[in-house]
Amino acid sequence: MTSMTHSRRDLLKGAVAVATTVGVGTIAVSRRAHAQAGAAQRGRIDAVLRQAVDAKEVPGVVAMAATDRGLLYEGAFGVRALDKGPAMTLDTVFRIASMTKAITSVAAMQLVEQGKLKLEEPVPNIDPALGAPQVLEGFDAAGTPKLRPAKRPITLRHLLTHTAGFSYEVWDPNTVRYVKASGIPSTATGKVASIRLPLVFDPGDKWEYGVNVDWVGRLVEATSGQSLDAYFRDKIFAPLGMKDSGYVTSDEQRSRQARVHQRQADGTLVPQPLETPFTPEFWSGGGPLYSTARDYLTFLQMLLHGGSFNGARLLRGETVALMARNHTGDIPAGIMKTENPARSNDVDFFPGAQIRWGLGYMLNMQPGPNGRSAGTVSWGGIFNTYYWLDPTKRVTGLIMTQILPFADQRAVKLYGQFERGVYDALNAM
Repeated sequence: MTSMTHSRRDLLKGAVAVATTVGVGTIAVSRRAHAQAGAAQRGRIDAVLRQAVDAKEVPGVVAMAATDRGLLYEGAFGVRALDKGPAMTLDTVFRIASMTKAITSVAAMQLVEQGKLKLEEPVPNIDPALGAPQVLEGFDAAGTPKLRPAKRPITLRHLLTHTAGFSYEVWDPNTVRYVKASGIPSTATGKVASIRLPLVFDPGDKWEYGVNVDWVGRLVEATSGQSLDAYFRDKIFAPLGMKDSGYVTSDEQRSRQARVHQRQADGTLVPQPLETPFTPEFWSGGGPLYSTARDYLTFLQMLLHGGSFNGARLLRGETVALMARNHTGDIPAGIMKTENPARSNDVDFFPGAQIRWGLGYMLNMQPGPNGRSAGTVSWGGIFNTYYWLDPTKRVTGLIMTQILPFADQRAVKLYGQFERGVYDALNAM
C-alpha cells in the first residue's frame, strides 16, 4: 500500500538573521537561507516517517514538534488501520494511555499551588490502600501472601515519582502472583478494587512503575470535589482549547480513531477491533485518555512556556520548573522487565544512562543520543505514543502510533529518528 501523507511544516516565526548590522537586503537573504535550511530538514523528517510506513514498520504515524517560538513540524503518514484505512490525518484520535499521567500530575500540582495538597505530608486518607498501606513480603508455603504494615506513610511526591511502592502486573512477578492469589479484579475492569494493591517495597526505598498516578487521580477528585473527567475538562482541556481530549469519545471522534495493531512474532502487524466503550467505576489518572497529537502538543507547549499558553495560565513557572527536577535522588528509574510480552517488551530506553524521575515524568540526567539535553523530561503510552520536552533547547515533540507491545523496537527507533530530525531542523535554523 502506498503511504498517504498530510503534512504541514511551518517556519519558526521571528528567526534571528545572521547579519543584523547590514542592509535590509542582506537580512532578507539570511532569513531566506534559514527558511530553506529548515525546510530541507523537515523534508528529511517526512522521508523518514514515510519510509517507516512504506516498510510496514508502523501502520501509520502522526508526529509534531514545537519550540517556544511556534510550530516546527507536523506530519501524518500511513493509515489508521492496515486492513481498510482510512488515511492517518493530523486530527486522528489516539489512545494515549500513560501519557495521561503528565496531565494528572499537572492537575495535582495545581492543587499543590492552591494549598489543597502537600508534596511532603502523608496523603489524605481517602482509602486504606493509601492511609494504611501494606507491603507484600512474599508468600508462605501454601501460596498465601505475607503482608506487613509499611514503615512510613505515602506522600504525593512518592506517588508522582513512582517511589510509593505500587506496581503494575505487567512488570512485576510478585504482583502477578498476588493478583492470582487474592482474586482482585484486573485494571481493565475499571474497578477501584483493581488498584488496591499492596506495596512491593516501603515508600521512598525504590522506584517501580505502577498504579501510583491512578491514586493521584483519586486524590484530585477527593480534594477538588470534581470527578476527574470534569476537572480535566474545566481546568486543563477547555482553557487550552484541547477539544479532542477526554475519557469518552463522541461518535465523530470515534470515526477518526486509529486502531491498535498487535506486533506478531514475524514482525507483521495485525489490526485489532476498536475497544468496546464502557463506564468504569472511576476515571483513571494513569491511563485511559483519548487525544490527538495537536491537542497533546498544546499541553506540552503549555509546559514549555512555563505553565501558560493560548492565553491561559495553568501553573506558575516555578511549579513547572520544580516538576522537571530530579525527585528520586540516587534511586535509578526507567527500567522495567516484562511479565506479559504481548503487552510490553522489556523497557530501557537509554541503556547505561542515568535515568531519574520528576513530578510526573522520566528525567534524562545526561544528554540523549538523538539531541535532547540533560534535564529533558519524557514518557509515553503503552500503545507506543511518546513525547519529550527539552527545557534547555526550548523544544518539545511527540510521535503517535497504535501498536502493542509497548517499547516496540521499530516504533522506538522511529521515535529516535524523529527526535534527531527535529534537532537537526532546529540547528539548521
